[in-house]
Amino acid sequence: MLVYTFDKTLDGLLSAIFDAFSLHQRPDALIGKGEPLPLFCDEVHEVVTSDDRAQRVWAGLEKRVSKEALKLLAVSYLSELSELDTPLFHYIYKVFCQPEGARSIERNFSDSDVLTVTNIFRKVMHERLRMMQFVRFQKAKDGTYLGVVSPDHDVLPLVVAHFKDRFGDQPWLLFDAKRRYGFYYDQQAVTRITFQDEDTLPFDLSNGKLNDEVLSEDDQLFQDLWRTYFKAICIRERMNPKKQLNDMPRRYWKYMTEKN
Repeated sequence: MLVYTFDKTLDGLLSAIFDAFSLHQRPDALIGKGEPLPLFCDEVHEVVTSDDRAQRVWAGLEKRVSKEALKLLAVSYLSELSELDTPLFHYIYKVFCQPEGARSIERNFSDSDVLTVTNIFRKVMHERLRMMQFVRFQKAKDGTYLGVVSPDHDVLPLVVAHFKDRFGDQPWLLFDAKRRYGFYYDQQAVTRITFQDEDTLPFDLSNGKLNDEVLSEDDQLFQDLWRTYFKAICIRERMNPKKQLNDMPRRYWKYMTEKN
């Protein structure tokens, strides 16, 4: 059994594709460095990530599959799921094994690798939708709006355009507490940011709340009004906790104003 190990980046995976064809090999599995090797592993090849090789592989994909398939490959990788690595590798490998002009495999859902990658892509896109629905912003004294999230998948890059379009007239910071990075919009451009010293953060990572000394004076009033409104529109006779949990899973509640 031949196993490739890589650094868990998309460029690393594309570099693994380059190595496979250069070495005339078809590895049985692709796993992250440091992860346990399969029981019957006979040979291990460590992939060295190369930006140049990754770009060459991606350029080759652009010639062989549709834009929708390219999006599927890139977005599915944002799932960060280990079970995606080998199917995604095999999916791309099969693309390059097809003769030029052959029908793309991207619609061949009888292929287990294509089906796995497609299903994971759908999970990531569903998480993206939920982020757009469940983000709650707080206003700081300097006029910046803060929204803290902790999605299962790394979907922040997929929702930035939505919030830039919807809240283009105000500065905001959308921060992923799980991955410790965010995007800041200054009403002109979006910048990816991280914090070197988390002890000085102006908000609590556990619940996303701004510190009292930073919170805008009128924002607490707006939060109280929103909670009151949320309770007022609730019709007790029609309460359906099971459906509510299905529509709004509990894992999102800690960052939602109406649930705190």
